[in-house]
Amino acid sequence: MTSQEKQKAMTRRQLLSRSVAAGTAFIVGTSFIAGIDAAWAMSTTAIKPASMATLVQMARDIYPHDRLADEYYAIAVKAYDTAEAASDIEAGVAALNAAARDKGHASYLDMGWERDRVEILRAMEGSAFFQKVRGGLVTGLYNQKAIWPLFGYEGESFSKGGYIERGFDDINWL
Repeated sequence: MTSQEKQKAMTRRQLLSRSVAAGTAFIVGTSFIAGIDAAWAMSTTAIKPASMATLVQMARDIYPHDRLADEYYAIAVKAYDTAEAASDIEAGVAALNAAARDKGHASYLDMGWERDRVEILRAMEGSAFFQKVRGGLVTGLYNQKAIWPLFGYEGESFSKGGYIERGFDDINWL
């Protein structure tokens, strides 16, 4: 291992010390983010890991579901980790962080209260960045078959004979 690789390598102690930072829900490394409360991680290629962590938090704030782990939100925003989208995403995250600093916080991720983050999102919901992320989340999040059972959705019905013969017409409340 070269001296540069040793400097970039993170020891177990460093990894654990980052996980207990002030209320942070993510561990941000040089080219990855990981959840502190679950066994998941994702690498980044075009977007900074801190920006990807901010996107995950933004996704959770736009479509909040307490039953969904951050892992599903990370999968939903992973599509933005491309060279084509990187500059727009980095600029949007910088705007989120600037708005958080205006409210006395170090960054969007450091804002402890969801209502404070949502206030920032509402102020920028007309921006192209917000609309791009929100629009992508509709399919990126809700098209994940792994979360369908958490919402009680069984999937498409055509292959199972449709909904009519599977309880759709059960009206026992009349």
